[in-house]
Amino acid sequence: MDVQDALRRLLQAYPAIFLACHLEHRRDPQTEHTLSAHQGSILDHLDAVTETNLTQLAEHMGVTPSTMSLHIDRLVAGKFVTRHKHPDDKRRVVLLLTEAGVRVKQSNSVLDPTLVAELLSRLPAEQRHAGIQGLELLAGSARELLAAHSRSRAWAARRHGPDPSPSEPT
Repeated sequence: MDVQDALRRLLQAYPAIFLACHLEHRRDPQTEHTLSAHQGSILDHLDAVTETNLTQLAEHMGVTPSTMSLHIDRLVAGKFVTRHKHPDDKRRVVLLLTEAGVRVKQSNSVLDPTLVAELLSRLPAEQRHAGIQGLELLAGSARELLAAHSRSRAWAARRHGPDPSPSEPT
């Protein structure tokens, strides 16, 4: 199978799995506070240790910085995210997960484990094994791709200096 055929088949198969098994809302297991799927997706892109730039997050998620800022306002109000100015460049806004944000991120998955188990139980053991092996191979390649993109962004920043983007909304 060539790459174009594999691409077509993956793009047809993945949405079916996602739609059958995804969760609409995420819940903080400690407070029972409910977050939307979009808020959960934002949390998935953040970390408690490594700061994330608001503008880059907005670009990655396909929204404007002002729209992302509104979403972050709600997550800050819910105490899931902290926002502060970058120490070296006060124009940049950086984001970190709080303890509650980490708790929600770790206790929730994009996919509902019960529905995924039902999905898997519909396959004979041999097909289930082959399917999981295939997903593991794709996930390994995805991690390599993310690492390569991360390295290329880091090298670009070294060559060109810090992001000269205009001031970000707070």
